[in-house]
Amino acid sequence: MKLQLEEFKGSMMINIEMLQEMCKKTPIAVLQKYVVSLDETAEYYDMYVNKKRAAAFVAQVAHESGGFNFVKEKLNYSAKGLRTTFGKYFTTDEIANQYAKKPAMIANRVYANRMGNGDEASGDGYKFCGRGLIQLTGKQNYTKFAQDLAMTVDDTVAYLETPEGAVSSAGWFWDNNNLNSFCDKDDFIGLTKRINGGIIGLEDRLHHYQLALKLMG
Repeated sequence: MKLQLEEFKGSMMINIEMLQEMCKKTPIAVLQKYVVSLDETAEYYDMYVNKKRAAAFVAQVAHESGGFNFVKEKLNYSAKGLRTTFGKYFTTDEIANQYAKKPAMIANRVYANRMGNGDEASGDGYKFCGRGLIQLTGKQNYTKFAQDLAMTVDDTVAYLETPEGAVSSAGWFWDNNNLNSFCDKDDFIGLTKRINGGIIGLEDRLHHYQLALKLMG
């Protein structure tokens, strides 16, 4: 395995030129915050064994983070948005209007009593909302991540919003869900479903993937 990593990394390294080409609207100063961690994480989790793994990883995280522009879940929904996206939790306009444009309240309601979170009043929903390049969500997932990194759960909350933590959690998620296997089977749709729960943004993800493959040579 180590020989394979040494053989392939030179021509397939995730670098700043690649990120600039993939995320043309993102300032280089933002991309520079992530490039070293992306490269180190790709190597650590055996993504440089073949370029399909590395290309898929950088493509998926680029899409999930809006070109590395956000590492925390956006929850500033309007009442209409709540009814459309979270209709199960906002069954009437009256309820939706009470929560509209209030991210903390929205998260506490939507994520209550699941993924290891307490009830709505506990505040766990917002405390453990989606963070990282592939958004880690829920107290249970935060706790597992914290344990593997020998951190406290509270420290993990802040760490996930740093460039290093955002990338580290994405690599951790990738490894824990055996996502390299999807790449090896050329199952990009299955990979996307495992990350997203569906195929939202598939066209953009594929565009990033194909561009990354080309840039890796």
